[in-house]
Amino acid sequence: MTPMDARDVEVLARAPGFLRLRLPLALRRPEIGQRLEAELSALPGMRYVCWHTPEGKLALRFDPRRLEEKWLAARLFAMLAKYADQEPRAEDEPVPTLGERLGDLKARLITLAPHPLRPLIERATTEKALLNFANDVLLFYLIRVHWSLISERWLKAPAKHLDAWLAVFYLFFLLVRFRRS
Repeated sequence: MTPMDARDVEVLARAPGFLRLRLPLALRRPEIGQRLEAELSALPGMRYVCWHTPEGKLALRFDPRRLEEKWLAARLFAMLAKYADQEPRAEDEPVPTLGERLGDLKARLITLAPHPLRPLIERATTEKALLNFANDVLLFYLIRVHWSLISERWLKAPAKHLDAWLAVFYLFFLLVRFRRS
């Protein structure tokens, strides 16, 4: 790859505490965008980092009292120069799976969260915790949808609606069994 020049980065918009840039075509890869977002978000005073892969646009909102624009531009240019030296991912390389992407999202959430919340986020983003949450949401949805039937018919004549009660007990059995495993 040819050495990168500062003129390769196009400034689309600029205001106090805001920059929108378009990166050169060679740097418009998703993995570079993810790394840039992670590294820039970790800077003190950075409020918002948004990367759009196809267009190669990078939007930055920052506190101008904590981050000087010249320093931020120099830091960004150093990052881009580092990534320009790396070879792009081969086309036959496997695409990340959903689990890998969720792992990346979990890592990003943990790094962005304030320190006291990090252990809580780690426990709340395990596969089992997410499945428990999804099961609870489904259970509450089913109760909400069937509440009029439950309160007006099933409770008044339980023997007549035995099939519905069996379905309810079976769903609770599955929920408890899943939680215990």
